[in-house]
Amino acid sequence: MQDTIAKKDVLKGGEFIIKSSKTEDTFIPEEFNEEQLMIRDMVSDFLHNEILPNAEKIEHQEDNISVTLLEKMAELGLLGTHMPEEYGGMALDTNTNTLISDVLGPSGAFTVSYAAHIGIGMLPILYFGTEEQKEKYLPRLINGELKAAYCLTEPGSGSDALAAKTRADLTDDGEHYLLNGQKMWISNAGFADIFIVFAQVGGDQFTGFIVERNSEGLSLGAEEKKLGIKGSSTRQVFFENVKVPAENVLGEIGKGHLIAFNALNTGRFKLCALSNGGAKESISTAVRYANERHQFKVPIASFGAIKYKLAEQAIRVFATESALYRVSNLIQEKVQELKSEGASFGEAKLKAAEEYAIECAILKVAGSETLDYVVDETVQVHGGMGYSEEGTAARAYRDARINRIYEGTNEINRLLTVDMLFKRALKGAIDIVGPAWEVQKELSSMPSMDKAEGAYGEEHKALADFKKIVLMTAGAAAKMQMDGKLKLKEEQEILMDVADIMIDILMAESLLLRVEKLSNMHTKIDQEVYDAMLRVFFTDATARIHKSATDALLSFAEGDLLRTFLMGLKRFTKYPMTNVKTARRLIADTLIEANEYCF
Repeated sequence: MQDTIAKKDVLKGGEFIIKSSKTEDTFIPEEFNEEQLMIRDMVSDFLHNEILPNAEKIEHQEDNISVTLLEKMAELGLLGTHMPEEYGGMALDTNTNTLISDVLGPSGAFTVSYAAHIGIGMLPILYFGTEEQKEKYLPRLINGELKAAYCLTEPGSGSDALAAKTRADLTDDGEHYLLNGQKMWISNAGFADIFIVFAQVGGDQFTGFIVERNSEGLSLGAEEKKLGIKGSSTRQVFFENVKVPAENVLGEIGKGHLIAFNALNTGRFKLCALSNGGAKESISTAVRYANERHQFKVPIASFGAIKYKLAEQAIRVFATESALYRVSNLIQEKVQELKSEGASFGEAKLKAAEEYAIECAILKVAGSETLDYVVDETVQVHGGMGYSEEGTAARAYRDARINRIYEGTNEINRLLTVDMLFKRALKGAIDIVGPAWEVQKELSSMPSMDKAEGAYGEEHKALADFKKIVLMTAGAAAKMQMDGKLKLKEEQEILMDVADIMIDILMAESLLLRVEKLSNMHTKIDQEVYDAMLRVFFTDATARIHKSATDALLSFAEGDLLRTFLMGLKRFTKYPMTNVKTARRLIADTLIEANEYCF
C-alpha cells in the first residue's frame, strides 16, 4: 500500500498547466459509491419535498421559511456534513459534500442562505477558532440552534476588502473591544445569531471577531431590494460601540486576511457546485419546454437553432462538472494526506483548499459563467414565456447573475488565478520556468511530424499544445516584466487573457479525462455522444485560446519576437476540423429523447 501511495503523482495546485494527469487518477461523478448515492437521494428528496414546494414563500421571505428549512436540514445532519464528529458533524469526505451542494443547486435563493451558513459562516471558526470557540459555537451551528453570517464588505471596500474602515478598539481594562462601523450586502443578516466580523484593531490591524446578535449597539438596515436572490436576507449591519469580549477575537490580531481569503477558497468551490446543480435543472426546464412548445405544427425542439442551444448548454455544464469533481477529489486526497501527517480536521481542510486556491478561483469563474449562459438560453428557448414570472426561467435568470459578483468578482478571480501562479513559481512551489524554456526551444526548431495515436490522441496532442501556449504567453510576459519592459499589475487585459487560457485548459483536460474514462465503463448514454461533446469543446477551445493568446501577445511583443510567437501559436492550434453542427445535433437529440438533462 505504501508503494502505491508513493508512486501516485498527485498534482499540486496550479500544476495542471505543466503536467499531464492519468484517467485512473481522475475521479468522475459516474464513480459514486452506493452510500454516496443514498445520500444524494436523501438530499434530492429534501429538495423536492421541502425546498421547491416553498419556492414562492422563499422568494417573498414569508413565514421565516429559510430559518425553518435550515433547521429541518439540521435535523437530517445536513448542516454538519463537512464538520468534525466531536462537534456533532458527520465528517463526510469532500466528494460527498460536493455532491450535496450539486444536488441542492436548484434551490434558487435558498442556496445563498445555506451556503452562507455552512461555508463562510462556520468555516472561519473551524479553521481559526480556539478550542473554546469551537466548543461554544460549532455544535449549535450544526444543530441549527444558531445561524451564521459573514461581515466583510463595506460601502467603501468591496474587492479591496483590506481597506475596511470598521474599527475595533480595546477597552482600558483589556476585556472587550468596541466595534464601530458598518457592513453591507450581508447574507443571512436578518436572522443570523452570530456574525463573523472583520474590523481594524486600532485602525490598522485587520482582524476577525465572533459577534453575537444580541450585543448592545448592533443594529440592522432594511432588507435590500435586489435584482435576484430576493429570497435571501440581505441587510446592512451597523456597529455602535458594540462590546465584544476579548476572547471572541478570531485568529490572531492583524491576521484577519488569512481568515477572509481562506474561507473564500472553499466558498468559491462550493459556488461552482451549487451553480452546476442549478444549471442542470435549468437545462431540463429548457428541454421540456422545447418538447412541449409547438410552432409551425412541430415541437420547437426539432429546430436546428434550438438544438444548438440545448447542446451547447449541456457541453458547458458537462465540462464544468468534470473539472468540479476532478478538483474535488484532488482536495479530498490532499485532506487525507495532511491528516496522515498529523494535521487536525480543520487544518487539513484549510490547507487542502489553500493548496488548490488557483483551481477554486477558476471553478468559481467557470461555474458562474456556465450557469449564466444556461439560464440566459433557457429564457430564450421559452421566448415570451421566459420573460414571464409565471414559470421558473425568469427567476433562475435573475438569481444567477449574483454569482459572477460575490465570492470575489470574476474579474478579481481571473487576476488572482495568474497572480497566484506567478507567486508559486517565484517561491519554487511550481516549476514553470523549465517547461516555458522547453517551449521556447521548440519554437526555434522544426515542427514535429509525429502523428497522434490512440482513440483520443488528437485531444491529448491539442491539450499538450494548449499548455505550451499558456507557458509561451505567460512566460514571455513574465520575462518582459523581469527586463523592466512591462508592469503586469498595470496590464490587467493581458492577465485576463492568460487566465482565460488557463480556464479552458482545466476544463478541456478534465473533460477529456472523463470522456476517456467513460469509454471503458458501461453507461446508459452512447459513447458517441460523449465523444461529440469532447470534439465540440476542443474545437471551440482551440479558437478561444488562439484569440486570447493573440490578444495578449499583441499587447506586449513586437517585431521578430512577435512573429515568432504568432508562428508558434499557429503551430499549437492544429486541432482537426469537426462538423460541430452534426455533433451538437447528436447531443441535443439525446437530451430531447430523455426530456431532461441526462448526462
